[in-house]
Amino acid sequence: MQMPKPKNIIYMCQVKRPPNFPKPSCVREGREDLFTYTQQKMMEMGIDPMTNWIVPTGCLNRCNFGPVMLVEPGSYMYVDLTKEKIEKILKEHIQEGKVVKEYLIPEEFWA
Repeated sequence: MQMPKPKNIIYMCQVKRPPNFPKPSCVREGREDLFTYTQQKMMEMGIDPMTNWIVPTGCLNRCNFGPVMLVEPGSYMYVDLTKEKIEKILKEHIQEGKVVKEYLIPEEFWA
């Protein structure tokens, strides 16, 4: 069976570091369930998982901005994620193809 080429790949950092570690974690207190929430919301919204992949990752090196997700193609880094932000990103970026600019990492941290 052939697998369709992905339209989008969503990488979500799942790093959880010990308390008082020098670098912050993307999986932060009160936001531990964002990966599962994103999967569930994609199903509820009818986003096809065969063409819109969601991938848990290790560190994406933007620890001070976490939780983060990187959407490809285009290298769009969304930062300081919440359930509300994820819902808007899924609707506008993944379903409608419009980047949610107000949730992107500032350019000076991405160049």
